[in-house]
Amino acid sequence: MDSTPHGAAVTAAGIGVEGPRGWAFRGIDVTAEPGALIAVQGPSGSGRTCLLLALTGRMKPTAGAAEVGGLPLPRRMAAVRSVTALAHVPGVAELDPALTVGEHLRERALLQGRFGASLRTLLRPRRERGAQARALVDGALAAAGLDVAALPKGVRTCVRDLERLEALRLSVALALIGGPRLLAVDDTDLKLSDQERTAAWSMLHALAAAGTTVLAVCSEPPADTAGVVLVRTGRPEPDAIGAPEDGGHDEEGAADALAEAGRA
Repeated sequence: MDSTPHGAAVTAAGIGVEGPRGWAFRGIDVTAEPGALIAVQGPSGSGRTCLLLALTGRMKPTAGAAEVGGLPLPRRMAAVRSVTALAHVPGVAELDPALTVGEHLRERALLQGRFGASLRTLLRPRRERGAQARALVDGALAAAGLDVAALPKGVRTCVRDLERLEALRLSVALALIGGPRLLAVDDTDLKLSDQERTAAWSMLHALAAAGTTVLAVCSEPPADTAGVVLVRTGRPEPDAIGAPEDGGHDEEGAADALAEAGRA
């Protein structure tokens, strides 16, 4: 068995993103090996989602330097996007509440088969390609811990009827279908109970242990921080050198940057 890590190493030194009305975030350092679990902790509006988008090639850094899987940012943003996937990012990568679980899975598998497959795969018989797509979906669901058969209406369950943890698992499963080296998950613990939060972090720990580098945004770090790379975003203390006088600039900058990413 190949024991080579399949995840992407992540490094950043002084990385930052500045929007029209100020900094979304700045001065962030990250050092993570392939297959690491990176927890990005910070209050809402501190630029944590923008950092996630910057490290996955969806938002251009304006300060500092970063690499994902040896690919420098911002010079190789397209290449970084090809080896990363987003899950649960409001306004950028989110579930459609009107669609069913099955519709989401079929759409994602179709896109993967059409745009993410190699030429050799596309030339295989339709039945063989169908079996491979089902295997990808089943593997992604298992890795995300989502038992579709246990849902109220199985694959016909609408997203609007999912519990919050189930929706998070589905979003992660959809991202995993593409086989990313880096999986980025936003709002990991948003409105989850303590028990659900523990289950969510257990899922992400398992994904990282299996070799995928995981970047997870949260308001609180996991209870078990063993092996977790913790990165904090937030405004500097009021008396810090270079701290903005108006505390709202970071939030406004983050909102502007997210709007640009959503339009892109």
